[in-house]
Amino acid sequence: RRQATEYSTSSSDDEFESKPSLTHKAKRTLRRRRKLEKETKQLIKQEELKRLHKAQAVQRQLEELEERQRALETFGVELERELRGESDSGTKDETQMLHEWFELVLEKNKLMRYESELLVIAQELELEDHQSRLEQKLREKMATDGKLKGRVCSSHAHRVPA
Repeated sequence: RRQATEYSTSSSDDEFESKPSLTHKAKRTLRRRRKLEKETKQLIKQEELKRLHKAQAVQRQLEELEERQRALETFGVELERELRGESDSGTKDETQMLHEWFELVLEKNKLMRYESELLVIAQELELEDHQSRLEQKLREKMATDGKLKGRVCSSHAHRVPA
C-alpha cells in the first residue's frame, strides 16, 4: 500500500511540477520574444538614423554643388564676353581664354555627373526607407495574425468532439 500511495503521490507531484514549468517556459519564451522585438526595433531605429544622416549629407553636398555650378556659370558668362570681345579686359590672349573655357566645360560636366550620382544615392535612401516601413508593416501584420491564430487555436482546443 505504501508503495502504491508513494507512486500515486509522486506521479501527481510530477503533474503539478510540469504545469508550472510550462507556464515558466511560456513566460521565458514571451520574454525572449519581447527582447527580440525590442532589439529589432532598436536596429530599425539605428538604420533609420543612418539613412537620415546620409540623406542630410547628400542634401548638403547637393546644395554645395549648386553653389559651385552657379559660380561656374557666372565665370562662364564673363569668359564668353571676353571671347566675343564684349569685355574691356584685353589682358588675356585668345588661346588662354579658350583653354579656360574648355576647363570650365569639363568642370561643369564633372559637377553634373556628381549631381546625378548624388540624386541616385538620394533615391536609393528613399527606397530603403520605404522598404523598411513596408517590412515593419509586414512584421506588425504577422504578429497580429499570429495572435489571432493563437486565439483561434486555443478556443478550438477546449471544444469536445461530438
